[in-house]
Amino acid sequence: MGFLAIIGGSGSSHFDDPEVSPRNDMPTPYGPTSSAIRRLPLVGREVLFLPRHGVGHRIPPHKVNYRANLWALKELGADRVVGLAAVGGISSGLGPRSFAVPHQLIDYTYGRHQSFHDGGDSGVLHVDFTDPYCEDLRVQLLAACAAVGAPARDQAVYGATQGPRLETAAEILRLERDGCDLVGMTGMPEAALARELGLCYATLAFVVNWAAGKDRGPIRMDEIQGHLTHCMERVVAILSALVEIGSPSEGSAG
Repeated sequence: MGFLAIIGGSGSSHFDDPEVSPRNDMPTPYGPTSSAIRRLPLVGREVLFLPRHGVGHRIPPHKVNYRANLWALKELGADRVVGLAAVGGISSGLGPRSFAVPHQLIDYTYGRHQSFHDGGDSGVLHVDFTDPYCEDLRVQLLAACAAVGAPARDQAVYGATQGPRLETAAEILRLERDGCDLVGMTGMPEAALARELGLCYATLAFVVNWAAGKDRGPIRMDEIQGHLTHCMERVVAILSALVEIGSPSEGSAG
């Protein structure tokens, strides 16, 4: 059985304590990872942790080296990956401080490296992406959320936008018409690259603001920070419960 890996997003820097977690500087064929990968103790088990935006949140969503990050986690022995995602809520019932484990996604990003196989010597790979998330890990995440009293929406469509700016109200209306329940900036190509590597990948999304136009008034960064701090306290408990629940069936990737 391999490691559980956690890819941290906004607000997850407190996971990265250099005093208690040895680091792995892992060179990759795709350049440097966002940060050194830490090995963290979590309820008696060791998990891998990688901050997606680097130490100090210095890398914007469109410049994250997703290929290097996923490749390095795989090389270090990860077989399950949870992508943490601070998102905006679109659908009713998905307001600030709520949780979701998305079952589908729509990709609106552009100009990002979407595959490990870009032709030439690496060839071309067409992976089945009908169901973009690992169902075994999704089920376990939902159970972990319920176990700590943070029930999560189990049917939600994640819309991945380019960033780093937030969306316009008209763009959110478009996403809503397309069927998106949540909006974030880092869900792709992370999920697709994990699928290419055969990793069991799922997203734990937590809402830190209503998406543009879904609430009256402008989006305030101080309010987002308050919701983010609250959610991250629950995220630690959820991930601890996930570790205690155990591993999904071997070989499941979808």
